[in-house]
Amino acid sequence: MAMLAAVFGVLAIVFPVVAWTFREDYERAFRSNATLGSLMAVTLAFVAYWLLVRRLLARMLARGVTPPSALRYLNALVETSVPSLFMLIAFRDIDPATVLQGPPVFLYGIFIVLSTLRLEFALPLFTGAVAAAEYAGLSLVHGTAGDALTATHGFIFMKSLMLLLSGAAAGFVGVQLRGRIGRVLRAAEERQRIVSAFGQQVSPAVVEELLRQGPEIASRRSFVCVMFMDIRNFTPLVERRSPEEIVALQNSVFAVAIDVVNRHHGVINQFLGDGFMATFGAPLSTGEDCRNAVAAARELVERIREVKIGIGLHAGDAVSGNVGSATRKQYSITGNVVILASRIEQLNKEYDSRLLLSREVLERCGDAGRGAAALGAVHVKGREDPIEIYRIA
Repeated sequence: MAMLAAVFGVLAIVFPVVAWTFREDYERAFRSNATLGSLMAVTLAFVAYWLLVRRLLARMLARGVTPPSALRYLNALVETSVPSLFMLIAFRDIDPATVLQGPPVFLYGIFIVLSTLRLEFALPLFTGAVAAAEYAGLSLVHGTAGDALTATHGFIFMKSLMLLLSGAAAGFVGVQLRGRIGRVLRAAEERQRIVSAFGQQVSPAVVEELLRQGPEIASRRSFVCVMFMDIRNFTPLVERRSPEEIVALQNSVFAVAIDVVNRHHGVINQFLGDGFMATFGAPLSTGEDCRNAVAAARELVERIREVKIGIGLHAGDAVSGNVGSATRKQYSITGNVVILASRIEQLNKEYDSRLLLSREVLERCGDAGRGAAALGAVHVKGREDPIEIYRIA
């Protein structure tokens, strides 16, 4: 509707400009200004018609109402009759054979082309049939008086047939477009369904990586910062609680953790009953992974108040990717960095702290590590060399 209103709005401007620019030709063709006035009036009337129909359709669609088929076919009939009306007006001053070969005939093509946007076969075919029938009728009634080849029945028939076939072609294209748009929409819906369902199990970053690479995320070596968080004294804390109360407590803590880790570009790889493991830097790295991890840890310490937590951070090389069998896979981070991050988290019990991190993390976290207090070199299980540990909270 908007496109048709725009096209005929342009014609309403072009008509008088052409008449003035080529006024000698105009005066030779038209015996009075009434014809131009009539063409202008009809053009503006149809511009108003299309704008009105567009407004009505917008209101119907906003209410979820589909326009009735009869109304759509009636509108197509009215639209496609515009060139025929123009030719009927021009017949008053110009030789019919000339009119039938003139500019108004090409307007049929505009309506047939735009009918493709209806994304179906029947309406474009109907548009082409109306154009063919009206052109043939006007030609047989007004255009067969002369001896020119264009006035013969065979010529009229072939030209009308071309209009009909154009409508059929537009309908075929419309059906193809509808099918492709449908496939795109279904793919988008399926993607959203996967993100919604799978995103409840793993981080959205992993979901996006799976969708991009497919089910097989190739294993790769990368530098990551690993976080372990644990709820302190969880066993005595829940000893006298019901299973529902325990789950509610876990959900309240983990809801905050998921929000914080995701916002700081981390991935929660797995929940561990009374804690979780998260990774910053895989499958996607921002280049600020240690800074993000420390910032997330600080926020967790600030926001989780109902229980006492301990957080440990360590950074280093790890291998990330899918592990498992053909029937069950899990996105995993593997390497000594994971083991050492877990050991550092456990040191919170000894130092009565809430947030500990290694020198490897502190050196890369920038101002996020402000206020870190050195605890010296500490021996941890599984590593011969001591690790320099720092306390932030």
